[in-house]
Amino acid sequence: MAERDLLDDYIDVYLSGFKYVSELVSVPTMTYHLSFEQFLIMRDVAAGKRLSLSEVAKHRHVTRAAISRQLKSLLEAGYIIQTPDPKDRRRLYLDLTASGEQVTLKINQAIHKRFYGWVQVIGEKDARELLRIMRRVSDEVIKNDRSSD
Repeated sequence: MAERDLLDDYIDVYLSGFKYVSELVSVPTMTYHLSFEQFLIMRDVAAGKRLSLSEVAKHRHVTRAAISRQLKSLLEAGYIIQTPDPKDRRRLYLDLTASGEQVTLKINQAIHKRFYGWVQVIGEKDARELLRIMRRVSDEVIKNDRSSD
């Protein structure tokens, strides 16, 4: 019997679970009709970072238009507000509302519980090794592949 091809093994692992890895932490955001990226914006604001739309776009390596779409939903849901900079009223900073703070806390707790439940199953050593490999793939493969487009 022939040895399985490495690509076939990758496809098997991908189809049986790897494509769902992002759901491990993003499922709790769905309860509040938020994307994981929207939650990350709220989390950054909750951490005390003074962020403007431009700063969020730069940090996430996406366009201002993409962030504007994400922020529009957060504004409509009443989770964030935009506060003008007293020194330059054209510059708007993001702030969480009381509701936004509460939702951010609840999602953060749920994500923490899910993620560390996963770590408990595979062990911290293997979780760190998986993250190391994922970071290497991101740094050495995905970034290079994207830059060659």
